[in-house]
Amino acid sequence: MPIRENTLITSEEINFLIFRYMQESGFQHSAFAFGHESQLINNSIVRTEIPSGSLISYIQKGLQYKEIETHISPNGDEIVCDEPFKLLSNHVCNVKYQRKIVEKPPIRPASSKKKEDNMEIEVSNAPKVQILEGHTSEVFICAFSPKNSSLLASGSGDSTARIWDVDGYLAPLELKHFTNNAEKSKDVTTLDWNPEGSLLATGSYDGVARIWSERGQLMNTLSRHKGPIFSLKWNKKGDYLLSGSVDKTAIIWDVKAGEAKQQFEFHNAPTLDVDWRDDTSFATCSTDKMIHVCELYKPRPIKTFVGHNDEVNAIKWDPTGTLLASCSDDFSAKIWTMRQDKCLYNFDQHQKEIYTIRWSNTGPGSANPNRPLILASASFDATVKLWDISQGKELYTLAKHNDPVYSVAFSPTGEYIASGSFDKCVHIWSVRDGSLVKTYKGNGGIFEVCWNSKGDKVAACFSNNTVAVLEFRM
Repeated sequence: MPIRENTLITSEEINFLIFRYMQESGFQHSAFAFGHESQLINNSIVRTEIPSGSLISYIQKGLQYKEIETHISPNGDEIVCDEPFKLLSNHVCNVKYQRKIVEKPPIRPASSKKKEDNMEIEVSNAPKVQILEGHTSEVFICAFSPKNSSLLASGSGDSTARIWDVDGYLAPLELKHFTNNAEKSKDVTTLDWNPEGSLLATGSYDGVARIWSERGQLMNTLSRHKGPIFSLKWNKKGDYLLSGSVDKTAIIWDVKAGEAKQQFEFHNAPTLDVDWRDDTSFATCSTDKMIHVCELYKPRPIKTFVGHNDEVNAIKWDPTGTLLASCSDDFSAKIWTMRQDKCLYNFDQHQKEIYTIRWSNTGPGSANPNRPLILASASFDATVKLWDISQGKELYTLAKHNDPVYSVAFSPTGEYIASGSFDKCVHIWSVRDGSLVKTYKGNGGIFEVCWNSKGDKVAACFSNNTVAVLEFRM
């Protein structure tokens, strides 16, 4: 990729980043000596406000860029290898396989408005599709408010989150994660509403968690992570927020006090997902292939699950907090219980990596206790599988997608499941018999799908900077 002519890096900026790193790491004497020798103390640059951990963040991004560059073959395929990519040593690939890279569609200009546009999305058997426009980069994440079925939050690579009123009564709210154009590198990677729907938590690439009101006011900033935040979850009580980061740690935050209650440093590699078991205990998973169950105020994990042979992408507790589901790049999903060390079930029928999993909102502990509990797994093999947990076996394979499936979501009643893929399609399926009931095709790959609390709308995040809201009627 050519370097832009207006991209300038000065020696003073490099020295300042090193100076700040020394200060943040507690090397006060070294920072003092370095500041004098480099003449930084006489330079106005020392008054510049930069995010904590900036030097590490820039190095991480540079290393990730170098890793991507290294793992693209001459014919444009991605080289998948399981050899760690390190900063100070030569990388020799241990090639597992190669796969085609899915090209993203060209980005088109976006305006801060929403509109009905039947030319924008092809819809089969659907009365209405609404396109929300305003983001200027890929939209990675979206979630409806649990209390207000018309409020939808979205997070994007444009360093903003947005809150949309899909009924059209309120103007969209832009939640900026930067104060000037020089800071526009804070991809919003995750977000979650509190149980009351009054607060929205966002996590971004700068390692900062932010708390917003439902009207878009920044209420609090939670800064302690030293790397991008990949997962954020409120507990059911709504008093604690849990975050997981590339810095290998998880943190429980007391949101009202605006402080960290405890930081958990048990993984040896980036933390990819976190999920509450109850109001004070939770699970974490990582690229180190491990799953830890932790509890507030406990110095060590109360349980560790070992069994995956590759990085663990996602974890989810069932509605009772009894069963923990996990999925991995080793092509398997597993079910764990606190009563034993080995997994209860090992589902290994997928042919490629499993990106995410979801429990149905059914069975004991849910709003639909008389319906059976079901687990869904979404894979890069372009399928979704539904698993009967009571019998530990596969129910259906949902196989209409043509590219990796990045997201699945059950309807509030558990009767339907939506799936989103990089083949640009949202499919809605019947859980009862695995049949495809509706399809929506857009103009970009899909990163996330979600239902509103009424079960009459499905939102989908697209790589062409838009969010589609699909009305669902049967």
